[in-house]
Amino acid sequence: MNDQSTLTPPAPTSHEGSALAEGTSRREAPAQPHRAVAIIPARGGSKGIPLKNLQKVAGISLLARAINAAKATPSIDRVVVSTDHDGIAAEAIRAGAEVSHRPADIAGDTATSESALIYTLGSLGEDFDTTVFMQCTSPFIDSASIDNAVRAVRDGEADVVFSAVEDHSFLWRLDDDEHALAVGHEASFRPRRQDRAKHYNETGAFYVMRTDGLLEHEHRFFGRVTIEEVPPEHAREIDDMSDLSLVRAIASTQETAQVVDVDALVTDFDGVHTDDGAYVDENGNEQVRVHRGDGMGVSRLVKAGVPVMILSKERNPVVTRRAQKLHVEVTQGVDNKSEVLRSWIDDQGLDPARVAYVGNDINDLEAFDVVGWPIAVADAHPKVLAAARVVLDRTGGHGAVREVCDLIPVSEQAHQPVAGPASRRTADREPVAAHQPVAESANARVLESVGASASPSHTAHRLQPSIQQQQPLLTNHADDLRTNRKQVS
Repeated sequence: MNDQSTLTPPAPTSHEGSALAEGTSRREAPAQPHRAVAIIPARGGSKGIPLKNLQKVAGISLLARAINAAKATPSIDRVVVSTDHDGIAAEAIRAGAEVSHRPADIAGDTATSESALIYTLGSLGEDFDTTVFMQCTSPFIDSASIDNAVRAVRDGEADVVFSAVEDHSFLWRLDDDEHALAVGHEASFRPRRQDRAKHYNETGAFYVMRTDGLLEHEHRFFGRVTIEEVPPEHAREIDDMSDLSLVRAIASTQETAQVVDVDALVTDFDGVHTDDGAYVDENGNEQVRVHRGDGMGVSRLVKAGVPVMILSKERNPVVTRRAQKLHVEVTQGVDNKSEVLRSWIDDQGLDPARVAYVGNDINDLEAFDVVGWPIAVADAHPKVLAAARVVLDRTGGHGAVREVCDLIPVSEQAHQPVAGPASRRTADREPVAAHQPVAESANARVLESVGASASPSHTAHRLQPSIQQQQPLLTNHADDLRTNRKQVS
């Protein structure tokens, strides 16, 4: 039972300014009199949704969302994921949690969550006063609510505290003859909502328990049980695909992203740098319209040494010329974006979790699965909008690239030399396309929108300095801004 070799530590982090680094630093402080551990059971054998715990909501896996909530809770000292699946273990470590590898006899469909909790507690190598049981199936867990519950147990106000939402439903069940029977109320009496006693539904998000009580009773409910009431928006739980689709739709309406904290940026071209249209003359020569403000944003990243690449399905000299002008890498004629993107990330020595990819159409979804920051332009396909961690205010070709560049924090004092327009890496990375587009001639051109060709709001955005210098402009300007760019906390 006390096999400490089953415990895998989290991945180290070098980003001291990030929330994860702050959480790690906090847990490395000298031990406090009261100690709490968060345990997140995450089996790999989900039947309703295969590998449900790795499904993403707003670009973040359900497992990582639970880990992030636990790490953001001041009263939690360690975060451990209990799993039987290597992929889930890898995701847990990437998100900064420890891993307790669960044996097969407590990893099946009939195994209780309590068995995983008790086994994990025995593998930690130290004792904890309080155990916080969290579930990945609740994507909107508020760390403040967890902290309230931990403090209630720590202060002796309760032995168990669980999350629940107030419910005013009239419940019914069917008897053996399929007749409806009232549950918890008289069918003949319909009191007003304000005249009825409050009822609560478990959200399943978290249960906070005295550890010694859990070990004694081997069950999550014992002694004095109280409720940490959470708002309805935090009470969503995922059991099947319809729940997942609903949660993803809800996530797309949540709070606006202030910062995209990444080390590299990759973008699609058509529909991101352009409005997904093209001008074709009578000779078949093709031109596209781009936004000059995008160039200013990319230039800021390039000068700061941030790797930037354009990754395009089509092979087109327009894309090549635009990349040359921006002094960024380009890979085009790509059928499998995820494979090329993974290779580029590995070659650059980057953490995929700290890479952003900006797309607009369904062929970008495979790239979304590779990175930690999938980002959609405002007019992206609905499936892309639902899968994005951030949805930009701007549409493709109208300053979307500039917008995401301004959200990426860089040192304004950094002045790295700009790469040459035809680097060996760029040449090596252009795979042969299956066909050549009509614009293969030297007449293929990129048209940059300036002055009258851009709307007033787009021009104003093009002239903005970086987010660090002009944060108020990104949070308070015109009504057409920040209506779409959303990120779930």
